[in-house]
Amino acid sequence: MEKQVEVQEQLNDLVATFGVFNIKLYQHHFYVKGPHFFNLHEKFEELYDEVTEQFDELAERLIAIGGKPYATLGEFLEYSLVKETSYNGKETAEEMVASTISDYKIIGEKLQKGIELTGKAGDDPTQDLLIGYKFGIDKTVWMLQAYLGKNPLDA
Repeated sequence: MEKQVEVQEQLNDLVATFGVFNIKLYQHHFYVKGPHFFNLHEKFEELYDEVTEQFDELAERLIAIGGKPYATLGEFLEYSLVKETSYNGKETAEEMVASTISDYKIIGEKLQKGIELTGKAGDDPTQDLLIGYKFGIDKTVWMLQAYLGKNPLDA
């Protein structure tokens, strides 16, 4: 029973984190500018659409295993692993991409902990869900780093 509660807590942290991260991706989508506007505007939209779907799946999975997902902005801000930031009008497109990479890495670390925990708890469906998300995030980080001209092994 203790492992089940830990799994619920992990998922709830992810729900809050995905909620805040989704808004940050919208912010980047709204404010990106410069020579790569069209590519990045579309990419940020693609990313927030994906995160929205994952956010919903996490909350639904949490309910399915007896948990109660965070559902207020206050809870999201309190429990999120990524932090809300205000757009200051000076953030470059490259800084937005770098910020997105940093947030994805934080999420990836939490997913890895969740993968290990769900494995110990014998919760294969939740583990499969988290593994899929981790795979996608690793690929996205690699692509965003390539966009910035960085080798993923050096970052």
